[in-house]
Amino acid sequence: MAEEVFAEMVANVWKIVVTPGDQVQEGDTICILESMKMEIPVEATASGTVLEIGVVEGGTVQEGDVIATIE
Repeated sequence: MAEEVFAEMVANVWKIVVTPGDQVQEGDTICILESMKMEIPVEATASGTVLEIGVVEGGTVQEGDVIATIE
C-alpha cells in the first residue's frame, strides 16, 4: 500500500533530496522546505521505494499538499 508524505505548512521547496525509484527508510529526509528563513526537513513516514515526487524545487507547497508517495 502506498504511503503519502504531506506538507505540514505553507512553505517554499528549497531542495529535493530523493528521486523516484530511491529506497528510503522511515525518518530519511525527502526534501527541505524553507519558511520564514528556517529550513524544515520533511521526513519519510514509512520505509520503501519513492514512487513519485509531487513538488518541484523553487515551488511552493500549501498545508496538506502531497510531497511524495512511498510504496
